Amino acid sequence: MNVLWERLKEVKKSTWIKLGVIVVLALIYLFVKPVKDAITNVVYILSSLDVEGIKEYILSFGIWAPIVSFLLMVFQSIAAPLPAFLITFANAGLFGWIKGAILSWSSAMVGAVLCFYIARIYGRGTVEKLTNKFALEEVDKFFDRYGNYAILIARLLPFMSFDLVSYAAGLTPMKLWPFIWATGLGQLPATIVYSYVGGMLTGGVKKFVTGLLILFSLSILVFLIKKIWNERNKVKE
Repeated sequence: MNVLWERLKEVKKSTWIKLGVIVVLALIYLFVKPVKDAITNVVYILSSLDVEGIKEYILSFGIWAPIVSFLLMVFQSIAAPLPAFLITFANAGLFGWIKGAILSWSSAMVGAVLCFYIARIYGRGTVEKLTNKFALEEVDKFFDRYGNYAILIARLLPFMSFDLVSYAAGLTPMKLWPFIWATGLGQLPATIVYSYVGGMLTGGVKKFVTGLLILFSLSILVFLIKKIWNERNKVKE
């Protein structure tokens, strides 16, 4: 018993704080029913690929709608891989494409920084549980290949997971401000395009979104095939 107590005393205070935060959040989710129901509902709405459903959900909060939208974007950043562009479409439809773009961009930036710090504080094991081990390893290779420009390039590629890149960046020695600048600059074009398109969508939204997802999936497939092909050629050489 004394040996166990001595080992517990050797654990750093910061480690206890990290564990405490996780335990508190887990208990809130498990035993505070309104919180659990709200999270379950949000995940269902975002997973349904229904932009109109997301818009109705956000509007249901009245004057708090912009804040709820902001929190939704931050939440999806942590709960990868929920699609962020659906919220961007919804924001454009609700608040106009310019205001919607500002709201989507700023909330995505906050989500990115949060993912960055979660990875930096809790480490790779936690990130692998929140994302996917194989996907994270692929992003690691991408970072090794492109070095200091990896974040900027990744933000410009539509098939690269925004959240996964943010988590992966937190596992590197990269400083926060270079990460913020690269993310902000790289994310801006996609946010403007999605917001402008989202502001024009009137009907057949689900079909459009489904088509967009298929396009992204094909882009990922082409990228992976090309990568495997190049690696095999290197082995042969």
